[in-house]
Amino acid sequence: VLAAVAAALAVALTSGLHRSERSAFVGPRAGRGSASGAAPRTALWALAPASPGRVRIEVDADAVAAAVMSCVNEAAEAAIKERGYFALGVPGGSILNMLAGSTPSWASKTTLAYVNHKCVAMSDEKLATHAKASKKFLDGWDGVNTIVMTGSADGKLEADNYEAQLRALPETVLPRDSRGMPVFDMMLIGVGDDGHVGSLYPNREEVLQTDKWVLPVAMKDPPSITLSLPVMAGAKRVIIAACGVSEKYPQGKSDAMKRGIEGAEELRTFPAAGLRPCATWIMDAASASKLSSEYGR
Repeated sequence: VLAAVAAALAVALTSGLHRSERSAFVGPRAGRGSASGAAPRTALWALAPASPGRVRIEVDADAVAAAVMSCVNEAAEAAIKERGYFALGVPGGSILNMLAGSTPSWASKTTLAYVNHKCVAMSDEKLATHAKASKKFLDGWDGVNTIVMTGSADGKLEADNYEAQLRALPETVLPRDSRGMPVFDMMLIGVGDDGHVGSLYPNREEVLQTDKWVLPVAMKDPPSITLSLPVMAGAKRVIIAACGVSEKYPQGKSDAMKRGIEGAEELRTFPAAGLRPCATWIMDAASASKLSSEYGR
C-alpha cells in the first residue's frame, strides 16, 4: 500500500495530473505560476480530502507530544524486532519539543536523518536543527547514528553529500522499495502556515522532484536541504503533528490543518496535502477547530 502511495505521488508530481488513481484526486483546477523558482503552469488536479480515520485530535499540546512519542516508540520496537534497526526522519520546529527529554532504550539501534536542515555549521545554536536537537534530546540518545551535514553554505554540495550518506547505509539499516527509494520506518513532519513540509515550499519546482532523495533549496539565505516528497511519503509510517497556541495565533495551526487535510489544494499550492494518502495527522483541539465535523472535532 505504501509503495502504491509513493508511486501515485510520483506520477502526480512529475505530470501535475493523476488519472490512474481517481480516488486521490477530485477534479481539475487551473495551474498557478509564481516568481523565480516557480513550477511551470499546467492544469492540475485537486487532491481528495484525507480520510477521517487518518486524523487524530488530542486535547492539548502535551497530549499531542505524548501521542507522537508513543507512535515513535511503537515504530522503533516493530522495526528493531523485524530487522534489528530503526530509521527515523525528524524535522525542525515544534516537533523537536515533542521529543525533548526522551531517553529511549532503542537509541543505539537508530539512524536519524533530518527531513530538512539549513546549510550552516552543525554547532550553530540559532540556525542549526542539529544543534537544537542535540540540546533537547539527542545528547540523551546514547549510541544514535545521526546523519549530519558538513556545515558549508553550498546547498547543492550539502544535498548531494547528504544523499550519498543515506545511500551508503545498508538496506538492513535503511530499506529500499522496488524503485530503489529509501523506506524510513517513521517520518515525522511539521507543516508551515503556507503548507510547506521540510523545505518543500508552494509553487516551487522542488515539490515536483521524484528522482532525488535529497534536494537543495535556495529560496532563502542560507539555503537548505530537504528530503523529497516521495521519500517523505515512502516511509512505513508518516506522522504530521501540529499543536500549540499563542496570543497571535489563538487557534494555533487551524488554518494550515484545514487546508492540509481537506482544502481544495494541489501539490504545488499546498505541499502538505500531498501526504494525505499516507499520513496520520495528530493535532490539538485548537489546531482542529476549523475542520469539518466529520473529522470528530
